[in-house]
Amino acid sequence: MKADSHTASPPHQSATGGPTASVAMVVGGLGVVFGDIGTSPIYTIQTLFSPSDPHPVPIAQANVFGIVSLIFWSVMIIVTLTYIALVMRADNNGEGGIMALITLIRRGGGARGRRTAKTLAALGIFGAALFFGDSMITPAISVLSSVEGLKVIEPGLKDWVVPITAVIIAALFAVQRHGTEAVGRLFGPVMIAWFFAIGASGLSGVADNPEILKALSPTYALAFMAGHFHIAFFSLAAVVLSVTGAEALYADMGHFGRRSISLGWVLVVLPACTLSYFGQGALVLRDQTAVRAPFFLLTPEWARIPMVLLATAATVIASQAVITGAYSVASQAAQLGYLPRLRIEHTSASTIGQIYVPWINGVLMVAVLTLVFAFRGSAALAYAFGMAVTGTITIVTLLFLYIARTRWGTPLWLVLIGGGALLLVDLLLLAANLTKLVHGAWLPLLIGLAVFTVMTTWQQGRVIVTRVREREEGPLRGFVEELRQYDPPLVRTPGTAVFLNRGNETAPLAMRANVEHNRVLHENVVIMSIDTMPVPRVPDAQRTTIDKLGYSQDGIIHVSARFGYMERPNVPHALSLLDARETEGLLDIDTASYFLSKIELTAGPEATMSSWRKRLFIATSYITADAAAYFSLPLDRTVIIGSRIEI
Repeated sequence: MKADSHTASPPHQSATGGPTASVAMVVGGLGVVFGDIGTSPIYTIQTLFSPSDPHPVPIAQANVFGIVSLIFWSVMIIVTLTYIALVMRADNNGEGGIMALITLIRRGGGARGRRTAKTLAALGIFGAALFFGDSMITPAISVLSSVEGLKVIEPGLKDWVVPITAVIIAALFAVQRHGTEAVGRLFGPVMIAWFFAIGASGLSGVADNPEILKALSPTYALAFMAGHFHIAFFSLAAVVLSVTGAEALYADMGHFGRRSISLGWVLVVLPACTLSYFGQGALVLRDQTAVRAPFFLLTPEWARIPMVLLATAATVIASQAVITGAYSVASQAAQLGYLPRLRIEHTSASTIGQIYVPWINGVLMVAVLTLVFAFRGSAALAYAFGMAVTGTITIVTLLFLYIARTRWGTPLWLVLIGGGALLLVDLLLLAANLTKLVHGAWLPLLIGLAVFTVMTTWQQGRVIVTRVREREEGPLRGFVEELRQYDPPLVRTPGTAVFLNRGNETAPLAMRANVEHNRVLHENVVIMSIDTMPVPRVPDAQRTTIDKLGYSQDGIIHVSARFGYMERPNVPHALSLLDARETEGLLDIDTASYFLSKIELTAGPEATMSSWRKRLFIATSYITADAAAYFSLPLDRTVIIGSRIEI
C-alpha cells in the first residue's frame, strides 16, 4: 500500500456520515464532542464584564449589545463557518484533528512545496503542543467555574470552592484507567438536559427583555468594534472563550461522523448557547450587579442548586472529552515519531478511540491540580485559556487553507479573499490575547513551547539514532549472504524466531549479536518491521508484505507490517495473517520466540545536537513503554538483547 493512497475528501464531499445520521450518533456526539464549547456560557459573559479583568468592559447598553453580538458572530464565523462548513471537510481517511492535517501536509506535494509543507507541519506540531496546554487548563477552568456557583447560593461557601474542585478533579483522573465506556452511556442524556436547561434559562431572560435580540444583527458588533475599538479589542481576549472546544468538533469527527456533529451543533448546541448568551446580556442590562455571576443568576432561585449540580456534571464531561483528546494526540504523535513509544491501554472492546495513557494521565492530573491551587478562580484562568484556544484555531485555519489550495485546487483568489477574512478574525483574537501575556496568557505559550521542544527534539534524536544504528547494523541482504557462507555452517535449531527491526535495509542488532556470539539460528526466521502509515487504520487485507531477501529456501524472510497511526501494533496478529505458501515453511506462531534490540543511549562528543538537547532526548527516552507490551508480544517468549549507542 502506498502512503498517499488516502487523500483528504474534496470540498464537495463528506468523508464520514451517510445520507442520514442516526439519533444515537447525534446523542453520542452531544455527550462527548460538545462538552467544552457547551459549558462556555458559564464563564464568558462573567469574564468580559468582570471588574478583576485588566481591561473590563463598562456596563452600558451599547456595550452589552456589542459584546453579545460579538460573541454570536464569533461563534458563527469560527465554529459554524470555519470548522463545521469548511475544516471538517478535510479528513484523513475519516479522522480529523490537527494531527490529521499534519499527516495530509506531510505526504502531499512535490519538491516545489516541500519546504513550505515542512514549515507548516512544524507549525502544526506547535498547535498540537498548544492542545496539551488546553488539556491542562480546560478541566481547571470548567470545574472551577461550575463549583463557583456555590457562592451564588451561599456566599459563605466561597472558601470551599477550591477544595471541592480539587477533589472532583482528582477523582476524575483516578477513574480514567477504568475507561469511559460505561459512564459514556450517560454523557449524551446529561448534556441534552444541560442544553435544555441553559436554553430555557436564556429564553426566560430574553423574554424579559426582547430588545436584546437586536444584537443578532452584525451591525452591533461592527459598530462596537469601530466606535469603541479601545474597549472592543481587549474584550476579544474574553470573547474567544465562547469558541473554546471548537477543535474538539474536528478531532472527534472520526468517532461520530461529520454529519452527526453538524446536526448536533445546528439543531441543539448553537440554539441553546445563543439563548444563554442573549439571556445573560438581557439580565446584565436589567441588573448590573448580576455581572458577578450572570449565568447562575439567570436561573430561577429554586433551580440554582440543581443547576450547579448539572453544571458540575457538564464540566466534568467537558474535562473528560479534552483529557481523552490529549490521550489521542499523544498516541498519534508517538506513532508519527514525535514522542517516544508510550504505554497505551484500550479501555473499550467496541470503541478503538477509547484509550488510556498512564503517563499522560499522571502529568495532566498534577498540572491541573497545580493550576487550580495557583489561580484559585475561573476568571484568573480565563486569560490563559484564550491564548491556547486562539493559537490552535489560527494554526488549524492556516493548515486548512494550504490543503484547500494545494490538494483541492481551490482558486487562489478565493483562498486569499475568503481565507484571508477568516484568518483576519483569528489573528484579531490572537492579538487581543497577546495583550494578556502578563496576566496568564504566557502559561499556554510556555507549555506549548516546552512540549514542542520535547517533540521536535525527540524527532531529531530519532533521526540521529537511526543513522548510527544503520551504520552498526550493516546491510540486511549482505548479512543474509554472510550466513550462507559460514564454515562450518550455522546450527539451525527447530522453531521460529521473530526479530523486530526498523526496516528491510539493515540487519537487526539482536539477530547479528545472536549469530556472532551463539553461532546459532532458528530453522525459520522472520525479520519484521512495523510501518506506521499516515492513515488512521489499515485493513488486514493490506497489513503485510513478504520479502524473501533473495533466497527462497533458506528459511529467512522479511515481513513488513503496516498499522495506522490510530492503531496499536499487534505483531502476533499480523503474523497470523501470513500465507503459509509464501513463508518458506510452516511458521509456528504459537511457540515462536521474539527478539528485541534494546538500545542504551549515551551522550557522545559528536556535535549531532546541542548538549542540552542530547540530555533532553536521553531523559525523554526513559518514558518509552516496554516494547514487548507495546507490540503485544507474549512476555514469556520474548528475548531482549541490549547494545549501546552514542548520540
